[in-house]
Parts: sequence; structure tokens; C-alpha cells
Amino acid sequence: MIARMKFLLVVVSALVMLGNACKLETSSATPNSNVKASPTVESSGAPPTQETNSTCSLKMAGAPAIIGLRLGMTPDEVLAVFPGSKEDAEVQGELSRPQSQFSESDFVIKPAKYDKEKFANLNQIIFNVLDGKVSSYDLRYNGPQWPHVDKFIESVSSQNGLPPADQWTPFVGMDSQLKTLKCTDFEVEVFAGGKGGNLNYVRVKDLLAEKKLNDRRAKATAKATPTP
Repeated sequence: MIARMKFLLVVVSALVMLGNACKLETSSATPNSNVKASPTVESSGAPPTQETNSTCSLKMAGAPAIIGLRLGMTPDEVLAVFPGSKEDAEVQGELSRPQSQFSESDFVIKPAKYDKEKFANLNQIIFNVLDGKVSSYDLRYNGPQWPHVDKFIESVSSQNGLPPADQWTPFVGMDSQLKTLKCTDFEVEVFAGGKGGNLNYVRVKDLLAEKKLNDRRAKATAKATPTP
């Protein structure tokens, strides 16, 4: 009888110890509801935003005139900058193409064909035209190699009265190669890169013309969308 009572006490003690152990394990596995998660990108779900440095208030009159090119020029005015281009069959073939339904077109000039010495580092210029006037132009260079895009911007800005490089917005992840200056009526994008600078470019864009074109496309899309 005594032996049986001792056995029962051992069993009860073991059960009590096991129960306490289970409670301890459960409480340690449950996070404290009063502890807040750290404000990381994962917890908030919001990626870091890109800071905009550009504070340019220049209007169209302040847009750059790179090698004599300006936004709003007609194709004939562009050809006058490159003597001999007007007689170029390739250029005339591009200019003779019909416009799109939104009154836009494009053509390419290869400056070195008309003056190798003056345009030695300029491969080509791509022009976009809206309503018969240049809405953007993209100068593609084959050098020189700039140590930082800011040096390229200094060259462009000093000749065109644009804000210094520290007022341009860098492209995240390519801060040393690509920057943009967004003004009231126009935008300038400068890229420095490639072997020996063979991917360098300067892009000048008319923001008013871009808005006009986007509005036309939006209206056409809305008109083509069937009413439910």
C-alpha cells in the first residue's frame, strides 16, 4: 500500500513539472503584443522615395541651344544648321514619310557627314517633330570620356545658362552617370558612359509638346474604347 502511494506521488509530480514546462514554452513562442515592428521597408511596404533636387523655373525661352539647335525649330531650320543635309537623299527620305495620326514624325541627322572636323565626337542626332516643329532632340556622342556626369553637365550648362549640376536630379543607382534637369517648359537629360564615352548623350524635350501629344493619345484611346 505504501509502495503504491509513493508511485502515485511520483506520477503526479511528473505531470505537474510537464505542465509547467509546456506553459513556459508557449509563452516564450508568443510575441509581446506591445512591441512594435521596426519601421523598415518590408514592414511599411513603401520603398524609399527619390529626392528631387531640381528647382528650375526656366520657361521655353531659357531652353538650351546646343550647336545651334532649339526646341520648336522646323525641319528646314534644322537642316540649315548642317549645310549639305538638305540634299541628302537619306534625310529627305525620312522627312517625306507621312506623319502619324497624332501629327508626329521623326528624322535623323549624322553631323559628321557634313563637317567631320566640327562634329568629330557627334555620331547622330534624333529629332522628334510634333505639328511640324521639333519637340525633342537627342544628341548621341562617341566621346569624350567624362570622370563623372557632373563634368559633362558643367560643359552643357556653362554654354547654355542652365543651373549647375548640383541642382539636377540623379537617377537612383546611376548617380555618377545620369542626371535630369526638369524646368517649367522643358527637360534636359545628360548621360555619361560607355567605352571612351561612346554612349554619351544629351536629350532636350519640350514638356508642353509632350503633354499635348499625351492628351491626343488619351482622347483617341477613350474614343476607341467601347461604352459598356
